Amino acid sequence: MEYRFLGKSGLRVSALSFGSWVTFGDQMDVDKALACMTAAFDAGVNFFDNAEVYAAGRSETIMGQAIKKAGWRREDLVVSTKIFWGARPNPDGDGYLYGVNDRGLSRKHIVEGTNAALKRLQLDYVDLIFCHRPDVDTPIEETVRALNHVLQQGKALYWGTSEWSAAQIRRAYDFARREHLIPPLMEQPQYNMLHRERVEAEYAALYDEIGLGTTIWSPLASGLLTGKYNDGIPAGSRLSLKDYQWLRPLLESEEGRRNLEKVKQLEPVARELDCTLAQLALAWCLTNDDVSTVITGASRVEQVHENMKALDVVPKLTVEVLERIEQILDNRPEPEKNWRD
Repeated sequence: MEYRFLGKSGLRVSALSFGSWVTFGDQMDVDKALACMTAAFDAGVNFFDNAEVYAAGRSETIMGQAIKKAGWRREDLVVSTKIFWGARPNPDGDGYLYGVNDRGLSRKHIVEGTNAALKRLQLDYVDLIFCHRPDVDTPIEETVRALNHVLQQGKALYWGTSEWSAAQIRRAYDFARREHLIPPLMEQPQYNMLHRERVEAEYAALYDEIGLGTTIWSPLASGLLTGKYNDGIPAGSRLSLKDYQWLRPLLESEEGRRNLEKVKQLEPVARELDCTLAQLALAWCLTNDDVSTVITGASRVEQVHENMKALDVVPKLTVEVLERIEQILDNRPEPEKNWRD
């Protein structure tokens, strides 16, 4: 396993990490989750990602039980949660229940959401806490002060954002510096072969100027880059699940059809490198030095083992191979736009 510094901090995270989105709670119980986490841990993974919204908190409960059952040293783990959408299962039927202050980035929800997440995870602290989305209804200043409070209490060690604009991150950073508070360290954006602009262009100045780290999600474009959707939506896949119908435009739009054609053109590249499409896509993300860690997911131990093999593909991605991929993707972001606005 390769370990990379998270932004300008001294914290090292495994280049490949393991996340619980989609799988924990919906497809996996504690024993299955533990088996996958153990396979990842044995491969050198130290970062395990979660969020209060995943399966309405059940994902954190399952991960916490798995960690306790495994008996790992807390010092060997980097565990995260994300705060924005607090929810709880509806005891009377399907769906979730939300209190009036269970959503957003108010001081109240950040403090209470953090406490609830720690209780579900059975941890004294998380290493990383993310603002899962920007909150247009709460002043950034309130959010920054609340996260500083959480960190000062020792309930989290570093804080960051997820899918914030560069301007929002910079505003939060500048306010924290001006007020002698702890600034955001990392961002969790979507990044993959088909979704590049934010990581490669919008955030470009932030890596050097504020030392931003990235923990990227959806490196396989919700499964598109595995090739499993080339002939339609198979039963049991993510896009077939009721709660993930919002992902269907990935396939059914004109852009989706163009992306599927690109995936088919990438297949010969993967064959020549003696790897799967998924391994090629993961390795491609790792060639970006501004990526601190690539969050992978799996519902079976075999998938974990296959994902970890992406590390062996990275050295095969020579300048010539990367340029061939660029010609297929034809989506290199334009860097000229002013992202400070």
